[in-house]
Amino acid sequence: MKSKYVVLASALMISVSTFAQKDQIKAAEKALKNGNSTEAKTILLQAESLIGAATDSEKAQYYFVKGNTLLDLANKKIDVAKNQLDAAKAYQDLIAVEKISGKSKYTSQAETSITDIKGKLLSSAIEDGTNKKYSEASKTLYTVYELDKSDLEKLYYAASYAVNAQEYDTALSYYNELKAQNFSGEGMSYFAKNVLTEKEDYFGTTPEAKADRDSKVKLKVYIDPRDEKIPSKRGEIYKNIALILVQEGKVDEAKKALSEARVANPDDSSLTLTEADLYLKLEDFTTYKKLISEVLEKNPNDPDLLFNLGVISAKTDAVEAEKYYKKAIDIKPDYVNAYLNLAILKLDGEKKIIDEMNKLGTSEKDNKRYEVLKKQRLAVFMDTLPFLEKANELDPKNEDVSTTLLNVYGALEMSDKKKALKAKLVK
Repeated sequence: MKSKYVVLASALMISVSTFAQKDQIKAAEKALKNGNSTEAKTILLQAESLIGAATDSEKAQYYFVKGNTLLDLANKKIDVAKNQLDAAKAYQDLIAVEKISGKSKYTSQAETSITDIKGKLLSSAIEDGTNKKYSEASKTLYTVYELDKSDLEKLYYAASYAVNAQEYDTALSYYNELKAQNFSGEGMSYFAKNVLTEKEDYFGTTPEAKADRDSKVKLKVYIDPRDEKIPSKRGEIYKNIALILVQEGKVDEAKKALSEARVANPDDSSLTLTEADLYLKLEDFTTYKKLISEVLEKNPNDPDLLFNLGVISAKTDAVEAEKYYKKAIDIKPDYVNAYLNLAILKLDGEKKIIDEMNKLGTSEKDNKRYEVLKKQRLAVFMDTLPFLEKANELDPKNEDVSTTLLNVYGALEMSDKKKALKAKLVK
């Protein structure tokens, strides 16, 4: 008989706890509606220890109110990043509970809030990156990734910002995570020209973005649709892993990482290029040339590959680099970056001339040499000019191209052309 009283007492305790939970959730909800999110958070913390015994509907309501409370605190600029992340996690807990229960009273609102939070965090990361607050940008992007671990692109950019912040251990851990997931980042970007503004707009990289772009082209709101291939990022990821390992004195580990990457991704030429670049840095020119030849055999007419070969070769052999850039242009005549890099390659020769000019004295012999060098310098600018003008013609909004071209016009005393280009840039 005594044991029955014990069972009854336990039942009463559970019942009282359930009533307490309901009252606390309602009290928190009321405080939030009255604009007192700090009080609401305190009440919810008191109920947290009892939530395990709650029904699914009570759990869902609890997480919904918790998410809304934390989001309100973030909107009031109180511990913004932490409250945004905790709010998103509360919404995720809510969605998980309703998925198990088969009910979806709050799920739609929670999903919308998570999307909104991700957008705000992403904007914050972009702003931090623009202001060179690389460490903060990296942490925020990793937070976005934690909210959706299928969004590996955010982890990739978190790693990139960590490199910029010189937080190499953090970057290495992020890159290793990308490596474990075999992330490539390959895809397609979708563009089209707006009929009203006559400017090309970017639609995104998803199938939904393509469908949206194509739909607007059919409606004749947009014209000239263009697809741009997003190249593999594996090469960059493994390159940075290797560079960090080399910096730490782990050269053999760096070589092994790249070798394993190539075995796992035999068709990804960017990895072979990355391995070649590593051996170039290690001044192992025999292995470097072997790897470059291997890449060319597989893809002799790939303009992007030839461009990359030009970039790598420019470090040691300007003649070889020029050959690769020109071959890339032969295959792809509108390759803006190839024209720009050719121009930069030519302009590199100017530095040696300027250095020698600055060392000359005022003797008759030095003055004669100065005139020779002056002509050589002008010849460099004349050689550069066609490549810059073509690049500017293909991409008039490219600031790197227009700035360099203005400088060359100035050096060649082409004042009319310089004035005309400046006028275009003002528009």
